[in-house]
Amino acid sequence: MLPKRQKNYNEPRYSEIVKSNDFKQLMEEKKRFILPMTLFFLVFYFSLPLLTAYSDVLNNKAIGDISWAWIFAFAQFIMTWALCMIYTKKAKRFDELADKVVTEMDKEVSS
Repeated sequence: MLPKRQKNYNEPRYSEIVKSNDFKQLMEEKKRFILPMTLFFLVFYFSLPLLTAYSDVLNNKAIGDISWAWIFAFAQFIMTWALCMIYTKKAKRFDELADKVVTEMDKEVSS
């Protein structure tokens, strides 16, 4: 994310931005959140086809004639919506940190 007054700069100062503590904090927080959530999503998502293809675990009846496979498939929709809501809340923090990086760069340029 570049500062709003980028057009006044002779050249972008990417190396300075990347070296700043605020930018490092932003990237660290994003990494700490996105990597585990992505791994969880991929494991949860691919476990349904793998379990149905290579085992009979999900073929057992759970409620009446509804098998565990149907419940697991429905849970994937719920999981997707939940992850979207969690990320939306977390993205507010990422935006605050990004704005802080931009503000600091604006202060350095104007001084």
